[in-house]
Amino acid sequence: MEIGVDSFAAFLPETENQAFVPASQRMADLLAEVETADRVGLDAFGIGEHHRAEFLDSAPAIILAAAAARTKNIRLNSAVTVLSAADPVRVFQDFATIDLISNGRAEIVAGRGSFIEAYPLFGFAREDYDALFAEKLGLLLQLRNETHVTWRGKFRPALTAQGVYPRPVQSKLPVWLGVGGTPESFVHAGTLGLPLMIAIIGGSFARFRPLVDLYYDAGARAGHKREDLKIAIHAMGFVGETDYEARDAFYPGWARVMDQIGAERGFPPASRAQFNALCGPDGAFLVGSPQTVRDKMIAANTVMGGISRITFQMSTAMLETERMQKSITLLGTEVAPAVRSAL
Repeated sequence: MEIGVDSFAAFLPETENQAFVPASQRMADLLAEVETADRVGLDAFGIGEHHRAEFLDSAPAIILAAAAARTKNIRLNSAVTVLSAADPVRVFQDFATIDLISNGRAEIVAGRGSFIEAYPLFGFAREDYDALFAEKLGLLLQLRNETHVTWRGKFRPALTAQGVYPRPVQSKLPVWLGVGGTPESFVHAGTLGLPLMIAIIGGSFARFRPLVDLYYDAGARAGHKREDLKIAIHAMGFVGETDYEARDAFYPGWARVMDQIGAERGFPPASRAQFNALCGPDGAFLVGSPQTVRDKMIAANTVMGGISRITFQMSTAMLETERMQKSITLLGTEVAPAVRSAL
């Protein structure tokens, strides 16, 4: 199992417990966190894409390129690229360039995104949500297989055998399909034979097992070998010296984010009882001591029938970089070796 970290480059507000961090400093801290993850032996670091005031990740490819120049081994991916609102040609060129800078460590996780701000921002209609993604994913996959592409669609000017450059170091730039909980998305990924990145931000891991089975069944029907199909989990996660320390550190930032999003979407306010349940044995949060997190990761691997990668969404905690780097270090030096040994 590969183990990594995902970040939305949360823009830290001023609270009773911490001072406001300027955007330039937060970006420097984020790159230092990627360097720490690389140094402690983690396998992957992902940068999300949002177009909101509380996140600094509107241009993830630029952040990943900066990280590529500062790291040696860690794989670098989007988490996710909002492909529906982007030009697949530019997405391919950006990540092929990251691949060159990193000497073959770039990956794309393509998805629709859980927020809708990108659609009006770039002139796309939300009514075309599904059609945009299907068309652009098809073009992106063609671009990684062919240098000179002939293609015609509805949402982008046609390509008539133009060359798309640069070409990446990797012969086939990895493209994952990022999904939430829609059965059709799991079937689509299986049919295409693409690796699957599942965002599990609540509930339990067991709730997603039937959807994973749909993915494998669709892949088998489409003629893909089981060993060529793989799943990854993106989950809320944070490691502390003890369960109490980890939960106490993560909860305030998580609750603040959830309350803000909940107010926009009509959800009830977050509660500590709800959070503690999600951190408990049956919940999908990987928040706790190294031993607790190790045990939950191994249990999740069993429930899901085998996981290729788990990435920890830590930035929702909105903590200062010293505490983030301590958690990343515990994940890399204590949790990851224990999980790899157990599996």
